[in-house]
Amino acid sequence: MQTPPKVLFIDTAHPVLTERLEQMGYQCDYFLDYKKSDYQQIIKDYEGVVVRSKIPLDKTILPFAEKLCWIARVGAGMENIDVALAEKLGIVCLNAPEGNRDAVGEHALAMLLALMNRLLIADREVRKGIWLRAENRGFEIKGKTVGIIGYGNTGSAFVRKLSGFECRVLAYDKYKTGFSNTYVEESDMETIFREADILSLHLPLTDETHFMVDAAYLEQFKKPIFFVNTSRGQIVRTDDLVRAIEFGKVRGACLDVLEFEKFSFEAIRNDELPDAFRKLIQLDQVILSPHIAGWTHESNLKMANVIADKVATLKQKPNLKHSR
Repeated sequence: MQTPPKVLFIDTAHPVLTERLEQMGYQCDYFLDYKKSDYQQIIKDYEGVVVRSKIPLDKTILPFAEKLCWIARVGAGMENIDVALAEKLGIVCLNAPEGNRDAVGEHALAMLLALMNRLLIADREVRKGIWLRAENRGFEIKGKTVGIIGYGNTGSAFVRKLSGFECRVLAYDKYKTGFSNTYVEESDMETIFREADILSLHLPLTDETHFMVDAAYLEQFKKPIFFVNTSRGQIVRTDDLVRAIEFGKVRGACLDVLEFEKFSFEAIRNDELPDAFRKLIQLDQVILSPHIAGWTHESNLKMANVIADKVATLKQKPNLKHSR
């Protein structure tokens, strides 16, 4: 009896992904307590790998993956995978930004509305019996200019969520052109720096975007802005953002991601948090969430199905390699 091809789950995913892969003829394995050294020993036996962010898939592990045909990241960002090396080795890299883009768009909008309307502050005060109305007067999105940096899956989803708010939306994407439509105007950074009231990041973490948002970047905005980051924490230099809030350059910030997250995104580095973080959490003009913008019940299922669909399509290709 022929041994079925195997898929290694390094991280968990919605059960439907296992079910659908098994229907395709794969054996799916998951080892709860395994560490990187364990995966280095066994990865040679697998045709596919499913991962979120538990370990990096790079030169320390990919050369051991003799049978590996594909890597599937159940998420959008690919910074934990050495995609160039994988492609050089003939390994196809898959991800699922289509599955969580609506969740990210809704979460970004929810954070922005809460920030602009001082909802967390007012809620806390009312629970203490403090009834302040004029002090908690908010701002409307209507009539504002929203700048979107990065017009991929999440950027375009956020634009659609904004479409009913009667605001002007400008988007800049260094690697895309010709995407203006009813909801968004293709723009350049100079226009966004000059006209934006709200800025939202929708970028991958790369060498190019690492600490892109720093003091010099924020200083270029002509008006005080509300700032939203649901992409990656290390795109923003926290110390510079804190100073911009303190000096009024940034009216407030919605941060689903932080510079100080651990590699897996499952925790922050509590043992080495700098003064910038301690200042950040004291600011009323900041709303924080623990990297959950794309982490809804619905997106969990949708991402699993997106990955399963892409693997099914890949299996139909006659040139899919089975060994190196």
